[in-house]
Amino acid sequence: MTTLMIQGTTSDAGKTTVVAALCRWLARQGVSVAPFKPQNMALNSAVTVDGGEIGRSTALQALACGLEPHSDMNPVLLKPQSDRGAQVILRGRVRGNMDALDYHAYKAQAMASVMAAWQALSERYDVIIAEGAGSPAEINLRANDIANMGFAEAADCPVLLVGDIDRGGVFAQLVGTLDLVSPSEQDRTRGFIINRFRGDKSLLDPGLDWLAERTGKPVLGVLPYLHGLVIDAEDSVGTSGASESGALNVIVPVLPRISNHNDFDPLRLHPGVNLQFIGPDQAIPPADLILLPGSKSTRHDLEWLKQQGWPAAIQKHLRYGGKVFGICGGFQMLGIDVQDPGGLEGEAGRTEGLGLLDMTTRMVAGKQLKDVTGTLTIGPDNAALNGYEMHNGVTSGPALASPLADLDGKPDGAVSGDGQVAGTYVHGIFDQPEACRAILHWAGLDADTELAGKAVNYQQHRQQQLDRLADLVEDHLDTDWLRNLLGLGKQDASKR
Repeated sequence: MTTLMIQGTTSDAGKTTVVAALCRWLARQGVSVAPFKPQNMALNSAVTVDGGEIGRSTALQALACGLEPHSDMNPVLLKPQSDRGAQVILRGRVRGNMDALDYHAYKAQAMASVMAAWQALSERYDVIIAEGAGSPAEINLRANDIANMGFAEAADCPVLLVGDIDRGGVFAQLVGTLDLVSPSEQDRTRGFIINRFRGDKSLLDPGLDWLAERTGKPVLGVLPYLHGLVIDAEDSVGTSGASESGALNVIVPVLPRISNHNDFDPLRLHPGVNLQFIGPDQAIPPADLILLPGSKSTRHDLEWLKQQGWPAAIQKHLRYGGKVFGICGGFQMLGIDVQDPGGLEGEAGRTEGLGLLDMTTRMVAGKQLKDVTGTLTIGPDNAALNGYEMHNGVTSGPALASPLADLDGKPDGAVSGDGQVAGTYVHGIFDQPEACRAILHWAGLDADTELAGKAVNYQQHRQQQLDRLADLVEDHLDTDWLRNLLGLGKQDASKR
């Protein structure tokens, strides 16, 4: 078994995409490969085959390998609930809420889970491609590190360092990072990958030669900037996609604790949808559909919505015939109130909801984590849907007598009596074209127009994007050097 770790000079340097690219490149050659991220801090997560949860980006990398996501692939997941605290999930299971100082003291136990998960994967796969978090040169975080060089040292694995040239200063990023780690960590850093390059590479070559001479380490290649790349993000909210004339106007508030906002990626790709994410203190524009996203701290984000003027904007939107749709935490917000007597998501208490659906939600211990299938009740064709549930709250009330969906014989969500407000606990509901078309038709996109039929098969889209990334490895990195590092020997030219 061989482990290779990809670390970055900064957050968002491209570690996730490089790991996904390497995983798909190796899987296409028939190599038994799995992804691994020792520690992740993210609010975008996925349900695993063993009934746990891991970061959404690691689940995407599992897909690149042709695998079901497993909790061993991301043994430590931190889901921020405030600026100082997070929910701690070890090997897919919630272990409690901790502030930063408590977690720092807990790192030895977390590291034990990391190494146990890595060892379990090592027994099942020939190659593991591990991903770091942030930068290995964060001086204040290096003590008891488990996310970057701390893991690499414990696992005794080589490291490749990725720098993002699109940000500028890539040579300073790479040399500075290398200078700030220990001598043993410098030795295990075998080379560099430069990411997101635009322009004529020949103009970059003198800098690459200097970098290799300065550090004594090779540059494996320069990956070009990929225009139009849309894949599951770790946490950052992506930009909205381009839409065509006559598109449905859809807006999403960017909640402080927004979670699983990748639910809306299929809408970013839909030419019949003009999707806008509305951040703090931005004007709330007119729209056909308001989408309320998931939240890791529903009561906190409800208060934020009120401070930002969303309740009044939603009432005006409804008076003009607009539609409102909530997912998970956003669904909970639509009710009379949200109660958290045990303080599972923050301070214990009760927060008044938007009052658009006659229901109430109570936070209870024991997170619901499961994949679901079913059909929608809205639309003429009982459109099929697939997705997953991931929530603590239990919702009850008269509104649930008019469900949005039937999930294996059990009702889910609700639709208001006037048909203007709806919600669901199902994440990923827009991933299937049939369900996406049905909800957009409910929201006002004319089913008879050409635009209505352009819903993206997002599962197919993910596979296509992963193949684009693997092609980059094949075309722009020294693959023979990589295979030698991984102990695989030279690649058969017929498989290229």
